[in-house]
Amino acid sequence: MEFVVKLIIVDEDRIFKEIQSKQPASVSLNGPDGILPQIQQTAVNITNKFGIPAYVLADTTWGTCDLNSNAGKILGTGIQFNIGHTINTESIEKNVILIDAFDDIKFDSVAEKCAVILSGKTIGLITDSQHLNQMKKVEGILTKNNIKVKIGKGGGQLNDGQVFGCEFYPATKLKEEVDAYVFLGQSNFHASGIALSTNMPTYVLDPYFNEVREITEFAQKLKRKATLAIYKAAEAKSFGVIVGLKEGQLSKLFALKFKKELEKEGKTVQLFALTDITSERLNNLKGIDAFIQVACPRISTDNQFDKPVLSSPQANALLKVLRNEDIEEYLELPHWL
Repeated sequence: MEFVVKLIIVDEDRIFKEIQSKQPASVSLNGPDGILPQIQQTAVNITNKFGIPAYVLADTTWGTCDLNSNAGKILGTGIQFNIGHTINTESIEKNVILIDAFDDIKFDSVAEKCAVILSGKTIGLITDSQHLNQMKKVEGILTKNNIKVKIGKGGGQLNDGQVFGCEFYPATKLKEEVDAYVFLGQSNFHASGIALSTNMPTYVLDPYFNEVREITEFAQKLKRKATLAIYKAAEAKSFGVIVGLKEGQLSKLFALKFKKELEKEGKTVQLFALTDITSERLNNLKGIDAFIQVACPRISTDNQFDKPVLSSPQANALLKVLRNEDIEEYLELPHWL
């Protein structure tokens, strides 16, 4: 099977216009790990064109909840460009500007394959930031081949047809109108979130391997793991409730709510705060049987921990378990916060 190499196109014209307009003494840039080489080149291009320092922030940035804008403030840069996390606004806080980065990959061949598999069906067409520019073309190919295509309206920070790893409004709005969902891109991470939040068949149109794969069973494995963690946590006597220290993950009110509710159920609770929530960090904390983290729900569903580490939807389900209530649809939400 032939693999097609990604070629990410960064909107450098927009970056250059912002620098010309605001004339910062220095800038910083960051984006997802997969496009760091392109960001490095953009930083070089900035310095060559404007003669100013351009710092590449090489820490992870998982989305608009994790911009690492504090790094730009520490460095004293006049503008921070976060590249590749497109939302329905161009700036999310002062001096932080969101820059589009699109993949130039073509979906024509894999869309034709999908048309054979889903002929006669009504599907919800969904994608992530880097493939939004391909939605209309793929819609045309599928429609031409006897598939009825619906694109859900955006909500929250999302554009029409766009999802994040924890936010699914354009998908969940279509649940009663479609037979399945089709995700444009390679990301099982995003596609499994669609499957879990809708409990509907979900297919990935992967143009890099030119294959159509159903992600439903993979998503159900994640759900089984998440559900098992809930029931294990129900046996715990002591809990750690973790607040995330990244700028978009500082959900202190949720943390205090879970602390109060668990204490009503006779549990002992201690509050923690972490920037990066990993098994290694949690293993340093003693006397805790289970954790709830209110930073990012995908930390809990997609990672392995030695003890139960629940997200907010899992924690709400846990409270229901402790009260002998049903939890069947606990992940079928448009936003997992």
